[in-house]
Amino acid sequence: MDTTVSSFLARHNFVNHVDVLTVAQAILDDMKKGLKKEPADEDMIRTFCNPPEKSACGQSVIVIDAGGTNFRSCLVTFDENGTPSISEMEKTKMPGVEKELSRKEFFAQLAENLEHLKNKSNRIGFCFSYPMEITEDGDGILLGFSKEVKAPEVVGCHVGKCLKEALEASGWNSIERITLCNDTVAALLAGAACAVSGSNYSSYIGYILGTGMNAAYIQPDCDCCGIKKQIIVCESGKFKSVNRSDFDIDFDKTTVKPGTFYLEKLCSGAYLGPVSWFALQAAAKDGVFSEKVCEEIKNIKSLNLIEMDGFLHAPYTKKNPLGKIAVEIASDDDVNKIYQILDAIVERSARYAAAILVACTIQTGAGKIASKPVCILCDGTTFHKTYRIKERVSGYLDEILTKQLGIYWDIVSCDNDITLGAAISGLI
Repeated sequence: MDTTVSSFLARHNFVNHVDVLTVAQAILDDMKKGLKKEPADEDMIRTFCNPPEKSACGQSVIVIDAGGTNFRSCLVTFDENGTPSISEMEKTKMPGVEKELSRKEFFAQLAENLEHLKNKSNRIGFCFSYPMEITEDGDGILLGFSKEVKAPEVVGCHVGKCLKEALEASGWNSIERITLCNDTVAALLAGAACAVSGSNYSSYIGYILGTGMNAAYIQPDCDCCGIKKQIIVCESGKFKSVNRSDFDIDFDKTTVKPGTFYLEKLCSGAYLGPVSWFALQAAAKDGVFSEKVCEEIKNIKSLNLIEMDGFLHAPYTKKNPLGKIAVEIASDDDVNKIYQILDAIVERSARYAAAILVACTIQTGAGKIASKPVCILCDGTTFHKTYRIKERVSGYLDEILTKQLGIYWDIVSCDNDITLGAAISGLI
């Protein structure tokens, strides 16, 4: 790394080469506290479910995917061989995004959004990616919405029970079961369902690195925690024992909930662009670049992940503000320094992402035999598309899990994973 850049990063307490195993061990310690219901950063939510031992055959399930501004719904049908097909997919606005709704209005709107699937199955798999407490019957108690959804009366409700009541009020036949899960559980279940014939995975992990970040894994029986084998959702983004630079601290002050989700704000796609903007603004202020480039960077008012990632993939293009500067006024030295600062932020993201996966893999207690690795289904555009993140994460897992700890793993992906996983949850 250029000495000017390394000196700049050090002055601002930015550590891009964090030790992955050390961070993983800290995450593991926090996970174990959460499992024991001791004070911990991560919630460690019990789901009371495991991947089914047999594939679904000859069954249909209604699937709902809600977790942002969009509300998606469809029918998933498994044929006699267990092969799934998706039909009647519709996408609309999430209720409560456009205006505040009462509890009754919110669930009535959900029922209206599902009218095209009326009575096409008596089971519903509901991927509801908001903070919730899962109950033993598969329902979920909402703990809070994100800022986009305005329906405060819904907080504290049993989402599945209330939806069932709204559907029956709309003339639906009796619904046998509505199962709530979040996207990490859906990813884990999809990984289990999509396993190649003849493979033999010893355990499963679901990991999301997109706009947000989270993980789920299968916790084996644990007498000291009073837990029977089941999927656990970690809420990994809440972990706080991480190194934060001046850029992270300054950016955090501008977020809706400052002082929270420290790890997520170091890793996920919603934050990488803005943190990069704060880093480049500090570099311009410190005179890291030539005078003209410093002035041009100061004139950039914001930076998102697409622009940041676009520069790393193709620095000399006018398609984003940094590329325009690179083409028109910057020297090769300037471009190299911009590149190294942004790449350091991506490198750090990959290392923390790897640390989460190392911790989850160790906690499964599996993967001790090379022919029976732990299956890790990774979902999210940040993981799969952002510059070299996937390759770096894989490299750190190979170095730490396999070479150092003798634990074997396999990163997989499958089409329509969240939809498929939610469907499976509805049939458990």
